[in-house]
Amino acid sequence: MIQKLLIIIGLLLILIGLLYPFLRDLGFGRLPGDIVIKKENSSFYFPIVTCIVVSVVVSLILIFFKK
Repeated sequence: MIQKLLIIIGLLLILIGLLYPFLRDLGFGRLPGDIVIKKENSSFYFPIVTCIVVSVVVSLILIFFKK
């Protein structure tokens, strides 16, 4: 059971990695609510809303595969 789950998670990560350039063009990773602080010589970016969306999607996928 755990082996199957780890394989599925690994395949999902590979798929996300391959699709990342397309997802970035769609705005995924720069959602409203993400924290961006820009100073003169530096910038800080924390994608908090993106993290929440990813967490909800992963939770729903895991619940789906648990049944």
